[in-house]
Amino acid sequence: MQFKIISYSRSPKGATVFTSSVVFPESSDYSDAEVLPDSFPSAPAEPLPEFLLEPEDAFIVKNRPVQLRCRASPATQIYFKCNGEWVNQNDHITRESLDQITGLVVREVEISVSRTQVEELFGLEDYWCQCVAWSSAGTTKSNRAYVRIAYLRKNFEQEPLGREVRLEQEVLLQCRPPEGMPAAEVDWLKNEDAIDPSQDSNFLITIDHDLIIKQARLSDTANYTCVARNVVAKRRSSTATLIVYVSGGWSSWTEWSECNAQCGRGWQRRTRSCTNPAPLNGGAFCEGPPFQRVTCTTLCPVDGGWTEWAKWSACGTECTHWRSRECQAPPPRNGGKHCSGSMMESKNCTEGLCARCKSERLYLGVIFQVSLAPDTGVAVYAGLVGALLLCVILVLCVGVLAYRRRCRHLHGDITDSSSALTAAFHPGNYKPSRQDNPNPLHPSAPPDLTATAGTFRGPLFSLQQGANDSPHKIPMTTSPLLDPLPSLKIKVYNSSTLSSLELPADVRSDGEILSLNSVGTVGRERDYYSHTLSREPGLSTSATLGNLGGRLTIPNTGVSLLVPPGTIPQGKFYEMYLIINKWDKMTKSENKPDVMLPSEGSQTVLSPVVSCGPSGMLLNRPVVLTLPHCAQLDTPTPDWTLTLKTQTHQGAWEEVLTVGEETLSSPCYLQLEEECCHVLMEQLGTYGLVGQSCPPQPACKRLQLALFAPRAPCLSLDYSLRIYCIHDTPHALKDVLDLERSLGGVLLEDPKPLLFKDSYHNLRLSIHDIPHTHWRSKLLAKYQEIPFYHIWSGSQRPLHCTFSLERSSLAVSQLTCKICVRQVEGEGQIFQLHTDIQEVVKRRRCHKILSSAFEKNDALLGPYAFRLPDSIRQKICASLDVPSARGCDWRLLARSLGFDRYLNYFATKPSPTGVLLDLWEACHQADADLVSLATALEDMGKSEVLVVMTTDGDC
Repeated sequence: MQFKIISYSRSPKGATVFTSSVVFPESSDYSDAEVLPDSFPSAPAEPLPEFLLEPEDAFIVKNRPVQLRCRASPATQIYFKCNGEWVNQNDHITRESLDQITGLVVREVEISVSRTQVEELFGLEDYWCQCVAWSSAGTTKSNRAYVRIAYLRKNFEQEPLGREVRLEQEVLLQCRPPEGMPAAEVDWLKNEDAIDPSQDSNFLITIDHDLIIKQARLSDTANYTCVARNVVAKRRSSTATLIVYVSGGWSSWTEWSECNAQCGRGWQRRTRSCTNPAPLNGGAFCEGPPFQRVTCTTLCPVDGGWTEWAKWSACGTECTHWRSRECQAPPPRNGGKHCSGSMMESKNCTEGLCARCKSERLYLGVIFQVSLAPDTGVAVYAGLVGALLLCVILVLCVGVLAYRRRCRHLHGDITDSSSALTAAFHPGNYKPSRQDNPNPLHPSAPPDLTATAGTFRGPLFSLQQGANDSPHKIPMTTSPLLDPLPSLKIKVYNSSTLSSLELPADVRSDGEILSLNSVGTVGRERDYYSHTLSREPGLSTSATLGNLGGRLTIPNTGVSLLVPPGTIPQGKFYEMYLIINKWDKMTKSENKPDVMLPSEGSQTVLSPVVSCGPSGMLLNRPVVLTLPHCAQLDTPTPDWTLTLKTQTHQGAWEEVLTVGEETLSSPCYLQLEEECCHVLMEQLGTYGLVGQSCPPQPACKRLQLALFAPRAPCLSLDYSLRIYCIHDTPHALKDVLDLERSLGGVLLEDPKPLLFKDSYHNLRLSIHDIPHTHWRSKLLAKYQEIPFYHIWSGSQRPLHCTFSLERSSLAVSQLTCKICVRQVEGEGQIFQLHTDIQEVVKRRRCHKILSSAFEKNDALLGPYAFRLPDSIRQKICASLDVPSARGCDWRLLARSLGFDRYLNYFATKPSPTGVLLDLWEACHQADADLVSLATALEDMGKSEVLVVMTTDGDC
């Protein structure tokens, strides 16, 4: 028996004309089949077969065969062809029917495919079958239907693991179902109830079948199971128990108790409880003591005592004399009893001999009164008028004196500061400044009554020093005496101690000078700040940016803003700006409310406060703000809790995110590096980085110590050294260099680093090894101190201390000494100074050298701002944005570049790879090197992208 396949060709009208036949070789399988005719009559009017039903993909479950069906009309014959071979005619089940509408023959064929047939196929291809239908017009082939053996492995590739998480923490439960055909569908069960994310928005099931709980609630404490199922079977993972715990929190401190000692030294106590909230589900108990105790001193009552009696007075007209005493030995204090007894004592001074004279004087007095009785009214009125005139004269005198004193106080120049002794600051002598004086008063020079030390308007407050203060240190308080612009000298004396401190020259007309607090104590903050967006040169930059993007950079500060291409909508242009905010001191008034700083409590400001805008503009993708910081991060254990804060339109500060605690609702992503941080954000505004120590280890800030001196003195024997303590950031160094440039100061040595611990210890500065034969120190104190909080808060202007020296003669120019700067019970630095003060002026160019060591360009627009060409960027995004089963996608790129701290932020973006490349551009703006990116792509095995970078880019 033979089969014949007819070959055919198309007629001009589209019909198929059979011209010859090919005969299949005879085989035993087709011995009973009918022989196809040698030719079929041409029927141009009959159309080609059209499939009404094509075979569909099927899975063989266990050993049950699958049925494949196809139906075509018109069709004279239909046969199945599997894996390129014709199926035996006897294996076909054929049904014929007539279409009632068209009258054409409808033929349906069905075959059965068994597991054995599928398993006999060896190779990489799947088992497939296809229908071929004949009609007089020609043949038509159906789509291929694939037959696969269904299965589902027993073991999960990854099962969820039980965890204990704190309240409101984001939770990720991972599940990788067993391998199966077809791929298994995954459901999650919570205590055997199916989880439906559409019903509870706190749950999210990813495309990788992971379960994300956005914010863990107490009700989410349960058993979670991952269920995988397909047409073969259903598999359950091991149960993961999730426990949501609540760590304890301290309540507010109670008020301090009364001092337990009624007289003398005692203590006060306050308590708190671990109930805000109370620990739950194994949460940690509050760390720290539940009570605090401080010492207190209650002033003891002192009863008054009488002084010695004074001498007797002269004998009076009444033949008596008297004497007095006062209750001042000691006077009653602190509620003590007043002296008992009489303050005056009198007695007869003639031992009774004055009795007769007294009666005679009484008689004469009566006669005198009677004789003057008619004129008594005139005398009384005359006395009243005289007393009234005297009172008017006294009031006028007091008013004139007060007015003259006030005028001198407000408009005069302070020329003598030596009157500020011990108790109170008395006004000095005032006179107009002399224009012919070439040498203004120096902070270390003695007072010169003919020179003007500075002009100041506003109230003067007392400069006092405590009675119990140590004579070995000079404290630096919150007053403007710490500000580095010397134009007003105020000396403070305390027995054998002398210190010279300075007031700022840029005090506004509404400024104020605060009183010095007791030595060794940190005074409460009484300065008020104003926040202004200053467009001063060196503190701001701006440019008009469009769809091509660009980069704004404030030179010499380390602050920049990267605007990627496509961030600004097509056809729109924005005048974008970048500003470092200045916090100026100001007085408190109705028109100038209090200004809140980013830090609060024990937090510290670690970066400049930067504003970028315009705020509210529409951004299509995140921009990258780069901020330098001074946090020391290279420690084995994390000792910082870092928080990014933003300022609202009302001036208050709000937390944007805390590093390590990001959630899906966090609007930003912060990439932290050793000396700077990069913030991905979609909302422009005012931002700053603050930090707080994370127990048990104290955190450290990186500081810089810069030593300055004035230009070479001409006729003065005085010489001063100024040491600045600033944040280790380019912006802080630039601020001090600009300040000293305006003062004519010279940087003597390169700035030295210093780690400042959160240990509540002050910064101590001292000078040693002065050659006493030619130099002497005008400071009798052993050392000076800057209080801990002034440095830690980060809200003060550049702090410095001044060491005032005096040389023996004008011929002395060599100075050798050591200046030690260290934190009490902490690390320190030593300046080994050996200089010729006459040649210091020659090194003034050091300012320009240092200030020019940073970047120059402040704005780059369009493609010039980016190292990675746009063509290469698009090809990398197209290659890595699509998720890969092997994980060789943007997630692996994030791990290779070190940006994988919180991948969910990038997963929510339309192009995760594009955002990663934007962050890479910001991190490598200094070196502009593609090696790191090429290395990451090479490790991922993306050779095709490397070829593109080699041909289209510059590696």
